[in-house]
Amino acid sequence: MAIFKGAIDRLRKGLSKTSANTGGAIRHLLLGKPLSKELLRDLERALIQADVGVKTAIELRKDIEAMWERGEISTGDEAWPMLKSQLVAYFPDEDRTLHFAEPKNGPTVIVVAGINGAGKTTTIAKLCKRLHDDGHSVLLAACDTFRAAAVEQLTVWATRLGVDIVCGQQGGDPAAVAFDACAAARSRGTDVLIVDTAGRLHTQSHLMDQLSKIRRVVEKQLPGAPHEVLLVIDATTGQNGVNQAKVFAEATDVTGIVLTKIDGSARGGIVIAIREALNLPVKFVGVGETPDDLEPFEPEVFVDAMFAE
Repeated sequence: MAIFKGAIDRLRKGLSKTSANTGGAIRHLLLGKPLSKELLRDLERALIQADVGVKTAIELRKDIEAMWERGEISTGDEAWPMLKSQLVAYFPDEDRTLHFAEPKNGPTVIVVAGINGAGKTTTIAKLCKRLHDDGHSVLLAACDTFRAAAVEQLTVWATRLGVDIVCGQQGGDPAAVAFDACAAARSRGTDVLIVDTAGRLHTQSHLMDQLSKIRRVVEKQLPGAPHEVLLVIDATTGQNGVNQAKVFAEATDVTGIVLTKIDGSARGGIVIAIREALNLPVKFVGVGETPDDLEPFEPEVFVDAMFAE
């Protein structure tokens, strides 16, 4: 998926806190200084503070230290581009695009999960607008019958974006809403069905079971679906976001991560920590509050923006 200049500029703006704090701290630590054991230990600590994760920070420090000991580099200025290239290398050349069903096989189904407050509803609106702008017809399924305001919020977005929505009664069976939405999407010839699910904590086992049930209903109604299960993670939660992601991945087959509120975090390294912990692609990052503020994740662009001056 191509990423254009406007998107790059929005990503850099969204990562301004990270670049000012994390990037600025590491630049100040390295540039203009000779490498030493003490400096490299400070680098490791700075990377941990950036939320890249302890294991990854140690690996990065050891890699740079090994290059220094072999005489390949001797200064922080030489270590700087090496560090950036190593961070990019944590993201293999993989498919980070959305997976779509074959037209003859009915609508593409995207299930969206995450805890309350992670930005799930806003992410659905952003994803809906992106798909709508690309010429796809979209139907929303309001399967969060657990929270009173959830259906209302999603309905407001559906009206604003000009897409249809299938709702159920508050407190009703969310799997029944998913069933009705699948039938509606199929009968209307809709391109993409986006299924909202109740925001849940990993301690709420009944809601985690509900998520699995929704998936089973979707699979039964539309063979091959869901084609994506996107997990929305709040970047400002740091390592707690990694723990959340692990629990969700155990409850259902997550296919990709959407990292939200990256513009509100000074520690963008959480992207790397999630990738390392779960071996799942980060597909999108949210860089603001408007429906246009959802960008496809591109490792080189992200790392460059993370360390931009």
